[in-house]
Amino acid sequence: MSSLLNQTHDPKLTSWLACANTGTSDFPIQNLPFAIFRRAGSTESFRGGVAIGDQIVDLSALSKMHLLDGDVADALKLCCQPTLNEFMAKPSATWSALRAALSAALAQGSPIEAEVRACLVPQSDAEYDLPCRIGDYTDFYTSIHHATSVGSLFRPDNPLLPNYKWVPIGYHGRSSSIDVSGQSFPRPKGQTKAPDADKPSLGPCKRLDYEMEVGIYIGGGNALGDSIAIDESDEHIFGMCLFNDWSARDIQAWEYQPLGPFLAKNFASTVSPWVVTNEALAPFRTSWTRDVRDPQPLEYLTSDRNSQLGAYDIELEVAIETPAMREAGQSAQKLTQSSFRHSYWTTAQMIAHHTVNGCNFVAGDFIGSGTQSGPNSEEAGSLLELSNGGKQQVALGNGETRTFLEDGDAVVMSGFCEKDGAVRIGFGQCYSLVLPAK
Repeated sequence: MSSLLNQTHDPKLTSWLACANTGTSDFPIQNLPFAIFRRAGSTESFRGGVAIGDQIVDLSALSKMHLLDGDVADALKLCCQPTLNEFMAKPSATWSALRAALSAALAQGSPIEAEVRACLVPQSDAEYDLPCRIGDYTDFYTSIHHATSVGSLFRPDNPLLPNYKWVPIGYHGRSSSIDVSGQSFPRPKGQTKAPDADKPSLGPCKRLDYEMEVGIYIGGGNALGDSIAIDESDEHIFGMCLFNDWSARDIQAWEYQPLGPFLAKNFASTVSPWVVTNEALAPFRTSWTRDVRDPQPLEYLTSDRNSQLGAYDIELEVAIETPAMREAGQSAQKLTQSSFRHSYWTTAQMIAHHTVNGCNFVAGDFIGSGTQSGPNSEEAGSLLELSNGGKQQVALGNGETRTFLEDGDAVVMSGFCEKDGAVRIGFGQCYSLVLPAK
C-alpha cells in the first residue's frame, strides 16, 4: 500500500478553501476528481474542471494564467478541451504530476492561492457533459451475490452457470446511450412474452429497474493483438465513477437467451459527472480473496499484487425519489447500501481478461462492474432482488410501495470511501429520471 501513497494522500493536508476541510465533503483536497463542465445555461465551451469542496477549478482559466510549466502545463492544456480523452491517453505519470501540481496549488499556504481562487466556479452554477468520448463500453457481471440471486429467478434449477467462477463474464454494451447525471429518458418499449401468452407483444416495459454499479474509465490503451497483464492494469485505469445500468427486466427475460442483453439494456445508462482518479482511491484499496472451496483463477488472472490490493472499498448507495416525495418536498429514500469490495472479480482481472485475446482498449473506453450486490439481502443492488422478482412490495417511508420503477421516479446513486487514517472522499451523485414511454 505504501508504494501507492504520496503527499497528495496525506490526511493532514488541508486546503485554503475552507469548505473542502469539513470532513464530510465528497471533494476534499485528497480527492480532486475530474469532470467536463460549463456554467449552466451559458454558451461557454465545455472544458475540464476539478472539484474542491463545493467549487470547481476551471482548468481552462487556470491554464491561461501560465502558473505551471513543462509537462504539467502541457497536461493542463489538454484538459481545456471539451473531452478528457487526450489527457487520459497520456501515461499515468502525467495524470499523477498534474494532480500533484493541483494539490499544491490548492493546499493551505499555496503562494498562488489568489490566482487559483480567481479560477473557481461554484458547482451549483455548473452543468456537466460526459467526461470523455466513450468509444466502447463493456458491462461485466462481477457480483456473485447478484448473479446468484438473478440466476435463481431466471433459472431456478441452475442459478449460477458453471463458467461464472472461472471467467469474468461480460457483454458489449451500447456507448451511445450513456449520458451524464441529470439524464431523463422515456420508458423503453420492446418485445415481452407473458407466461400464458401464445406469442410475444410489443409495448412499454413494465418491469423497469436500476442497477447499482461502478464505472471504470480506461486511460492509455494497448495495441491490437497485445494484452494487458494483470499487474499492469493500474497504468490503464484513469479513474472510476458511479454507474446506473438501467434494465428492462421483462424485455430481458424474453430476449436474453442465447446471446445475452440487447434492447433490455441499450436504451439508457447514467454516469456521475466526476471521475475519481485511480490514484485518489489508493488509500481505500484492500485485499481480495477467493473462497478456497471455489475454483482458483487461472494464472493470467492471479498475482500477489491483485490479492493484496485488488479490491476497492467503495461504499455504494441507492435512493428513490418518487413524484409524491418531490411534490411534498421530501428527500429521496435510501433503498440499499453495499460495497465494491464484495466484487467476485477485481478491476485488474476484468482488464486482463478483456485483453487476453488481443482486444485493444483506447482512451475513454468504459467498463461497468456489473450490479454490486452484497452478501446480505439489504445490500441488493437492484429492485429485481429487493422485490424478489416482483413478488414482494418494497415499502417506502411515505406509505408508497414499489416492485419496479414507475413513471416520474428518479433514482439517486451516491458513493464514498472512508477508513481510519484517511480522509473521506466521495463521488458526488448520479441522478436520473424515468419519463413515460413515447
